[in-house]
Amino acid sequence: MEATMADKKDDIRPGADDQQITLIDDNGNEELYNVLFTFDSDDYGKSYVLLYPEGIDDDDDDVQIEAFSFTPDENGDASAGDLFPIEDDDEWNMVEEVLNTFLADEDM
Repeated sequence: MEATMADKKDDIRPGADDQQITLIDDNGNEELYNVLFTFDSDDYGKSYVLLYPEGIDDDDDDVQIEAFSFTPDENGDASAGDLFPIEDDDEWNMVEEVLNTFLADEDM
């Protein structure tokens, strides 16, 4: 049975104010990101983390959000586990749907 968006929304865990992850780009440059939220998908059997760059103003409407699947540590923390790219289109669509639901709830 497929989970509804209401079910997935209940599984969203907003990131703590101090929860950050350092990403390294193809050129070896490090960039600090804040955890927007994490969630689990029963359909894909994975956990996901959505990140945004450190130092972004709350008023900035054009924020690049990065999404990854991850292997959580024993506490479910994304900042201590391994990150994996999302390569499947259907999986991307599911992550975007959860993000859009999260952002719509934030606007209320």
